[in-house]
Amino acid sequence: MLNAFGVSVQAAKLIDCCHDSVSIKDIGNGPLFIHRKGASPADKGAVVIPGSRGSLTYLVMPTDNTEISGCSLTHGAGRKREWSMCRSRLGNKYTREAIRSTRLKGRIICSNNNLLFEEAPEAYKNIDTIIQSMLDFRLINVIATFKPKLTYKN
Repeated sequence: MLNAFGVSVQAAKLIDCCHDSVSIKDIGNGPLFIHRKGASPADKGAVVIPGSRGSLTYLVMPTDNTEISGCSLTHGAGRKREWSMCRSRLGNKYTREAIRSTRLKGRIICSNNNLLFEEAPEAYKNIDTIIQSMLDFRLINVIATFKPKLTYKN
């Protein structure tokens, strides 16, 4: 994507993980199979925890305390509203132009009008509350936050 904007990228890949997986962890008395659904491994280094297109995304470093969470962290804030309910609940809130930008001054590129509403920031839980919970349980240290400037949905 950066190449499409004319940005030369020379850096190595920093993070590569999926949020639906099964992994094996040796816990001393035998293998433990960890099934993660909507979660990222917390034993492989830094983790990106995305917010919605209208909120911050967090780069965090898991702590040694993540054993209490199965060596896992949330993949993101998670949905607050069902996909099918978004258009009917949010349709009157936005004008045609307003749905294509965010309060953080980000821009959305999407040709599917239903998807614009299905992925609206209000469809997701508050990422700041999720991050604060993980901080309260000493599961993470926040390294950086990122503000979405451009969101592409296809």
